[in-house]
Amino acid sequence: MPAITGSAVTSATAVSLRGRTPRRSVLFFAFAFAVIADPVSSVAYAIEAALRALHGDLALLLPTMSLVIGLVVVVTANYWQLVRRFPKGGGAAAAAARAFGPRWTFLPIGALVVDFVLTIGISIAAASSAVIALFPGLAAFRIPLALVLLLVVAGLTWFGHGGRLLFAVMTVAFVAVSVVVLVLGFAAPHAPGHAIASHDPGHPATLAVVLAFPVAMALATGVEAPSTAIAQLGQLDDTHRRRFGRGTLALLVVIVGGLTFALTALAVQLHIGIPGADSTQIADIAHAAAGPGWLYGAFQLTSSLLLLAAASSSFQAGPGLLKALSGSPEQPGVLPPVLGRTNRHHTPYWSVVVYLAAAAVIIVAAAGQEQELVLFYAVAVFVSFLVGLLAMTRFARGEGKATLAWINAIAAAAVAFTLVVNLLRGWPVLSMVATLVIAAGLYVRWNRAGRPTGIEDVEAQAEAAAG
Repeated sequence: MPAITGSAVTSATAVSLRGRTPRRSVLFFAFAFAVIADPVSSVAYAIEAALRALHGDLALLLPTMSLVIGLVVVVTANYWQLVRRFPKGGGAAAAAARAFGPRWTFLPIGALVVDFVLTIGISIAAASSAVIALFPGLAAFRIPLALVLLLVVAGLTWFGHGGRLLFAVMTVAFVAVSVVVLVLGFAAPHAPGHAIASHDPGHPATLAVVLAFPVAMALATGVEAPSTAIAQLGQLDDTHRRRFGRGTLALLVVIVGGLTFALTALAVQLHIGIPGADSTQIADIAHAAAGPGWLYGAFQLTSSLLLLAAASSSFQAGPGLLKALSGSPEQPGVLPPVLGRTNRHHTPYWSVVVYLAAAAVIIVAAAGQEQELVLFYAVAVFVSFLVGLLAMTRFARGEGKATLAWINAIAAAAVAFTLVVNLLRGWPVLSMVATLVIAAGLYVRWNRAGRPTGIEDVEAQAEAAAG
């Protein structure tokens, strides 16, 4: 048999890689756009949250949202480092355990549990608002509508994790329709609004922006997802998992930052202020840009479906985390084994029920209004951001990377400031209390279970099981 020459091997390898490239591209598409569904969907309510905090002052809206986007970039840069250090997943929980010891794992885990509940609640409420903006006659049934959508999304979770590609398609559809609305709005708007450009925000302009931007930091929720979701990519090696994770983070910044900035600028240009009771600001922007026709309907439909996809994603990730914490027959867990029981689709159904009940409570408590929940949203997840940044600061100092340590420390200070401002608003303290109570409860149960090892990798285990 003739020997295979080096050029033949190179050619064969090239053919093989060409054969794999399309599949890898499809995998990246499905992975990246499914993972960023949550932060992209946050655009639907974060801009309005900032405007409400500014008391309707459109003149300060663009500076406020620019500051929000800047902080999103800072937080994303931290997770860029986390992906490099933990290519098998794990996120802030793994970083906290390696930097400060396993007991610190429970703080970001507690924050994630609360964040998943709030993501489900606010996404369902926002989806209901999008439907009501399109069909105002449903306004009287806001809470029942939200609860029905909640039950539908929870019911679909019963059938497992087969919807990831669908989530990706919903994200792309919303982005595509949004781009068309933006182009039309800037070039030939249907009918600009009538909000005046400037109100009295109640504080000097600079202070008003500083106090308002933390509310809109709901836009940052979901930024942590790529650093943990890469654990699903068991078919890839560490190098390619890093590329997928970092590519997704880059895509997240470009799409979320770009959409947020453009929609904010369009709101200012078209004078779209605080919406009426039966609409949302983003719906009013689309209506002013495109009119009441099919494009407006498509915008509302794709935004509501994207929000439901974000809720569904948390309905999978949240119960998956509880399942991982419940352990296995070989390895005792922290939570009761009942939370790990699965159906034939590998869905931990009792854990789904826990999240269903918790989300239903907060939806009813907020009367189905997503803007009531936004105040709580940027608290729990920012605890996780802060712990991750502090861990990366410690790693950088230990490795003698003084510049990187200072950058991470400054970012941690910015995140801490955001967290404190939101807590000073009063009711968001409940989100912090829930985070601390859950973290403390998990820590106590971990001690009682004999401190089982591997707790720092529980996020990666949960994602790997979902992959």
